[in-house]
Amino acid sequence: MNSLLNPHHSPPLPTSISTVPLRSIQNHPTTSTLFFGPHLNPPAIRWRRLTLKASATNPAAMTMDELGWREEEGVNPAVSTSYRNPGIRRPNQTVLDAQARVCTGPTQTRPLTEEQAVKVLDTILKSVKGELSEEEPVSKAQLGAFFAGMTIRANAFPEPTQWSEGERRAIIAYWPELVRALPSDVVFIADPEGSLMGLGGSIGPQFTGSNPCEMRLVGALREVLAGGHLGYEEVQGVLRDVLPLSFRDKESAGVSESLLSAFLIGQRMNRETDRELKAYCLAFDDELGPPPMADVKSLTHYGEPYDGNTRFFRSTLFVAAVRSSYGESCLLHGVAWMPPKGGITEEQMLKFMGANTHLTPLQAKQLLEDEDVGFAYVSQREARPSMHSLIGLREHIKKRPPLATSEKVQQFVRAQGKEAIVAGFYHEGYEEPLLMLMRRRGVEAGLVVKGEEGALSMTTRSRSANASKGLPVNYCSGFRSPPGAAVSAFDGVSRETFSFEVIAKDFGFEPSDTPRTDRSVSRNIELGLAALRGEKGPAYDRIVLNAGMIDHLLGCAGAEDVITAMDRAREAIDSGKALKRLLNYIKSSNKLK
Repeated sequence: MNSLLNPHHSPPLPTSISTVPLRSIQNHPTTSTLFFGPHLNPPAIRWRRLTLKASATNPAAMTMDELGWREEEGVNPAVSTSYRNPGIRRPNQTVLDAQARVCTGPTQTRPLTEEQAVKVLDTILKSVKGELSEEEPVSKAQLGAFFAGMTIRANAFPEPTQWSEGERRAIIAYWPELVRALPSDVVFIADPEGSLMGLGGSIGPQFTGSNPCEMRLVGALREVLAGGHLGYEEVQGVLRDVLPLSFRDKESAGVSESLLSAFLIGQRMNRETDRELKAYCLAFDDELGPPPMADVKSLTHYGEPYDGNTRFFRSTLFVAAVRSSYGESCLLHGVAWMPPKGGITEEQMLKFMGANTHLTPLQAKQLLEDEDVGFAYVSQREARPSMHSLIGLREHIKKRPPLATSEKVQQFVRAQGKEAIVAGFYHEGYEEPLLMLMRRRGVEAGLVVKGEEGALSMTTRSRSANASKGLPVNYCSGFRSPPGAAVSAFDGVSRETFSFEVIAKDFGFEPSDTPRTDRSVSRNIELGLAALRGEKGPAYDRIVLNAGMIDHLLGCAGAEDVITAMDRAREAIDSGKALKRLLNYIKSSNKLK
């Protein structure tokens, strides 16, 4: 397998990750980026500035050319993959493919054949001995994730997903040499109690870590590697000890990236408990101080999957422009690029159109309160630098860690009026944990949507007769606080719950296939802008469906009747109000630099 995805030379990863005191983050935000050496910054980019011309008199007539097509040297900004930070070293593809099979859940794991296991272990051995010439080296993060997956499978998984006979034979053959070549932290992960591998059995039980941060992490990891769970304070303690990550201060105490990656993927493989997810969700709420309070009557927080869309039209940015035009303020949040999918995100689209994507939560508050805007986007980079510092590590872990769930339920700005959270999901079983986190946030309404690709976009496409088992696309579940409802003893918030599948045809939409974008940021923007100009078609229908249905399900004023709610969304588009909001956002965000 030729896994040299990056033809350019990349510097080797350091053997440990340095932690940065939280107090330094506000003054030095760049220290939160993982896998950046002191001279490894992104290449200089030249963009042509956004030009709005004279179209303010008729914003519905705007075209992509009038928005100002940007030019970049060396990279195509119209494709989502170009937003990956070039300072992040590529993982070894052979081991990454194996991680996709063995670092997942008790029923999803696919054991390796003997041939596959031999190839992986031989790649690891050659890499740690410095003899791997035709592939990227295997990073310490990959070693931690892979061996954590193997250990948890042996200790806690059901028989069908434990080690195969082929894996067992390969390990017997390679372990005598591996145990002499691997660093002690990786040997600990592979055999924490000295009972799995035979040789080197005393290393795991005696391993404690090299500094106080690692000692707490090792103690927690012993429980995780045995298939166990941790308490709320224990998880938060680990996260606050080791984050944010940085390689800038090589003299400061570090934490092994092998240990951290094993911890993160191990918690996901064991399927996080509610208290563990709450710990991830709330761990850094006060990282930059209390969130600003916006003077708006309602605010919807949109929790799209941070790793974006790779196939289908992503509508949420345009839905936010629609809803804000009739007083439903919306706060979007995310990142420029996130593994494992590395798909189209709201930050990519806004950056491509010339908006300022470096807004602080306080600046976002100003845009939410602006009567001509009413929505905002905040990057995780600006609001949670500690969590953002994990992006590079997450690529080397391969599978989504617990943060992929908890980061969708954030409140970077609060509202004086009602608040609601909406989040997308794909894997069945995560809808209730997401709603639990929303209730913990104390919002008046919460909604999870199984949209296409696990995103928030509900579709007008007819359900296929060959659809996979489990919850269908357009499945919605949530809670809201209608007038007169009983008060919950749990947190004092009134609620009624619901769950059902949205059938678009029942609301007058003709079935249509979802437009493909296939990682094209420019194509996604073109579809959204055409729809906001009033061009009827699949993208227009999806924006109307998602705006009106979310208004209705969250119990928004004026949306008690779902057909009326969708008519209101259509009027916001056809009148040009929604497009004008988007253009106002681009202009106003740049004034806040």
